Amino acid sequence: MLAYIARRLLLMIPTLFGIMTINFFIVQAAPGGPVERTIAEIKGTGTDATARITGGAGDAAGGQTGPAGMPTAPSEYRGARGLPPELIKEIEKLYGFDKPPLERFVGMMRNYLLFDFGKSFFRDRSVIDLVKDKLPVSISIGLWSTLLIYLISIPLGISKAVRDGSSFDIWSSAVVVVGYAIPGFLFAIFLVVLFAGGKYVTWFPLRGLISPNWPDLSWPARIIDYLWHLVLPITALVVGGFAGLTMLTKNSFIEEINKQYVVTARAKGLSERRVMYGHVFRNAMLIVIAQFPAAFIAILFTGALLIEVIFSLDGLGLLGFESAINRDYPVMFGTLYVFTLLGLLLNLIGDLMYVVTDPRIDFESRDV
Repeated sequence: MLAYIARRLLLMIPTLFGIMTINFFIVQAAPGGPVERTIAEIKGTGTDATARITGGAGDAAGGQTGPAGMPTAPSEYRGARGLPPELIKEIEKLYGFDKPPLERFVGMMRNYLLFDFGKSFFRDRSVIDLVKDKLPVSISIGLWSTLLIYLISIPLGISKAVRDGSSFDIWSSAVVVVGYAIPGFLFAIFLVVLFAGGKYVTWFPLRGLISPNWPDLSWPARIIDYLWHLVLPITALVVGGFAGLTMLTKNSFIEEINKQYVVTARAKGLSERRVMYGHVFRNAMLIVIAQFPAAFIAILFTGALLIEVIFSLDGLGLLGFESAINRDYPVMFGTLYVFTLLGLLLNLIGDLMYVVTDPRIDFESRDV
């Protein structure tokens, strides 16, 4: 087992490197960037200093003109006409764009190996501090949602398997189909409109995980306030995620119920409860329990992102979204690195949970 874990950890290195490489060069090829944003802000400030820099600027055969009205070489940045080339070079140096892309990528990956993600372009804080502040929010949402999904899906799936074909199975399947059909973010918008002051009532808060006066509350009041803020986002994530796990549990139990060892156990006179929870449960729950890390990854990396944006939850999803909009490259790549590394580790934990659930599984015979 230790050899298998070592191989998987070593395999994470090229996987992480490949993901970062692809995303880095895709972002470099995309239009816009921190330099272009800064140029736009400078030209849009309307200050006297900016007016002095851009005053008298105009086109000269498609190029730029400097402060003295002399033609200069055209800039590669759209919207940079009228700004002196020296200022453009200073902006490029400020964001590290005075170096070739390959050199920037190598330097970035060298720093990332030491978990040095640099400093945000526009937040005046280090990326690692931003990640530390936002990560607990995302993990809190992901863990609560995953736990509730399991607490709902496993009993429901077992009940559907035991009562397969009954009226309960039919109407509960209708609920599962609705869960499949409605995306979590769409249900989140519905909850906002219905319960968070969108159009009808204001029973639940819309923004954040705690109230502004949270530090002044007693500890019981703080817990209640925290849980009250979680109701709508967690509900949206649970509704969007319970359907798949419910059907996985049902199908797993039905498959085990039809096996020969169950028939033998019943023939020996064991009660149905003993057969179900003493024999079937452990085998049927193997794949369900082992899927816990994967379910957490799915919620944390996909569904939670839009939920954080809709409910203004200050987590990694919202941080990554805002950094992508603002072209804050250190935050973009720093959060991508953290998400990817966390996902690879959780995938490994998911594989190891198969062994914990059923010691008969042996990964040593596998190549990877």
